[in-house]
Amino acid sequence: MKAYAQYKASGAAWLGEVPKHWAVERLRFRAKLNPGASRPLLDTEVVSFLPMDAIGDDGELALEQFRSVGDVSSGYTYFEDGDVAMAKITPCYENGKGAVMRGLRGGVGFGTTELIVMRPQDVVVPRWLYYLTMCDVFRVPGEAMMLGAGGQKRVPDLFVKDYYAAFPPLSEQEAIADYLHAETARIDNLIREKEGLIGLLHEWRHSTIATAVTKGLTPEASLRPSGDPWLGDVPEHWTVSRLRFHAAFNPGPSRILRCDESVSFVPMEAIGEDGTVDLSRSRLAGDLASGYTYFEDGDVVLAKITPCFENGKGAVMRGLRGGVGFGTTELIVIRPSEGLVAEWLYYLTMCRGFRAPGEAMMLGAGGQKRVPDLFVKDYIAAVPPTHEQHLVVAYLGVALKHIDELVQHAKAEIDLLKELRTATIADAVLGRIDVRTAKQPH
Repeated sequence: MKAYAQYKASGAAWLGEVPKHWAVERLRFRAKLNPGASRPLLDTEVVSFLPMDAIGDDGELALEQFRSVGDVSSGYTYFEDGDVAMAKITPCYENGKGAVMRGLRGGVGFGTTELIVMRPQDVVVPRWLYYLTMCDVFRVPGEAMMLGAGGQKRVPDLFVKDYYAAFPPLSEQEAIADYLHAETARIDNLIREKEGLIGLLHEWRHSTIATAVTKGLTPEASLRPSGDPWLGDVPEHWTVSRLRFHAAFNPGPSRILRCDESVSFVPMEAIGEDGTVDLSRSRLAGDLASGYTYFEDGDVVLAKITPCFENGKGAVMRGLRGGVGFGTTELIVIRPSEGLVAEWLYYLTMCRGFRAPGEAMMLGAGGQKRVPDLFVKDYIAAVPPTHEQHLVVAYLGVALKHIDELVQHAKAEIDLLKELRTATIADAVLGRIDVRTAKQPH
């Protein structure tokens, strides 16, 4: 429903009709693009420095970094308090990275060259301009105008200069900015609450797995010390020993493979953090004979490289083409011996009591750290009788499904809240609601 008494055609397809008293013109006539300093700067002057990761996708800034002007006067983008900056490179542009620059040291800052800076004239409220750049009616045509390829596509400055916008009177821009500041803050708080709930659900999931695989399902069971600080006390009838005595590690094929045989191919991205596996890919066995990791139906695989190990990438392999599969060399394969249930073993490897010491044992540097095979082989586990393993697997299948459904429900609510945030900004900035009479959020 239209909120204003009279509307007019904007002349721009993405704007549609706008309030009749709003002015429609290109941004170049309301803001200077990538302007220079408005005052002389000394090379020794210390100013704010903002790399891309210091600019949020919610308008927030991290202002902890500083540089001297002499160190950043070339090769960086200049901005001042009151300027509006937005990322121009993919995916930062699509993610909405941008902000009104405020609180800069000395009112001055430098940052990544992947920013477009707009300095509003006196007839434009910076906060209103920021909200305009967050609108889909700005973002979507900007994406269509991107130049370059792959991860190096950028929005051209000319798109921003020639963008047609509908500008309300100054007082109305202030009212819109105030309204959206309050309303987006309310929605963002709701999103944070849902994210907090998801965090609690993940903790519940971890503790449910840990309790089931280390203490069993019988609370009154007699316990005894395991001798391992990660395990603590365990049911006294469980066997405490190293995993090497219950499984084979990185085993070879249990049958002869033909070179022309079609088998499953499972790259790292096909293995989920929830035990799921995408088995849509296949290759010929001869093409994967070297440089890949082999596994069979019933094997347990887990990622050994950071951050995949910390994120819990792993699964029980089931439904492989011909019962055989190959994948990245960044996997550890565990083939359970008789009496060890593969699904129980998978849940064990998902435990914090397994993951935490594994992280501590990682070798390498930076993003190339890996869990050594020896850690898995020598990991001390408390293994219940086979029938109890089956009971634990059945229990966790039901319990975790319930928790995962709650997580998915919370994520769906977050998506709806984000859609509401986007729609609210667009409705206010495009004049679909009259914020002068709209009920202010509490």
